[in-house]
Amino acid sequence: MRIISYNVNGIRAAIKKGFIDWLQTNPADIICIQETKAAQQDVDVTAIAELGYDSYWYSAQKKGYSGVAVFTKIKPDNIVFGTGHKVSDDEGRVIQLDFGDIRVVNAYFPSGTSGDERQTFKYEWLAEFHTYLKQLQKKHPKIILCGDYNIAHNEIDIHDPKGNKKSSGFLPEERAWMTDFLGAGWIDTFRVFHQEPHRYSWWSQRFPSVRLNNKGWRIDYITATEPLRNRLKDAEIYPDVKHSDHCPVYLELS
Repeated sequence: MRIISYNVNGIRAAIKKGFIDWLQTNPADIICIQETKAAQQDVDVTAIAELGYDSYWYSAQKKGYSGVAVFTKIKPDNIVFGTGHKVSDDEGRVIQLDFGDIRVVNAYFPSGTSGDERQTFKYEWLAEFHTYLKQLQKKHPKIILCGDYNIAHNEIDIHDPKGNKKSSGFLPEERAWMTDFLGAGWIDTFRVFHQEPHRYSWWSQRFPSVRLNNKGWRIDYITATEPLRNRLKDAEIYPDVKHSDHCPVYLELS
């Protein structure tokens, strides 16, 4: 099972930048997309379907905002839209699919960069989601959580840790949440295979040179619960795939 998580920063914009051509390379069996900024009816999915991918979408009530989708060549046994947390569900932040004994959760974590109100919402969302995941683990011990977490966990995960100590996405409280989360039976799958620095998944679009000079953040993750540890085969980040200010992150399971 090959899985990709990818914040496309607008699926229609990504398609214009060659997203379908990339899909033709068969990058994964299951592709978890965040920030679709579209409803399924807004996108011609014919080309995606012709490549063997079924599409499952969960969009925000607000047009052109947030939203998640999963393109999969493996037929899911069950699909769950949202988490039952209304504020999150209204923003189309979580979709879940069961493949045999594995539950794949695709989540678009809130950003707090637009101000204090959204940062407060982010903290509330993180707390609620962690509680939700703890309950989910009791019913589904084998979970893969794909997504744009909007948190760089450790100093190795950000190009300028000292300069970003007060930046949303690298605040002490957010990093502490990530530590608590991983301590509750979750594996940062990329770090199982890669301990090297300067591996990032997002670069600010404000300055074109940022990506060129690899001044990025690792805020996109595929985490897995401990019962899946012996099935982890490989993990990777693909910075050369450029349809978005993010790039795809990858996990392979036996």
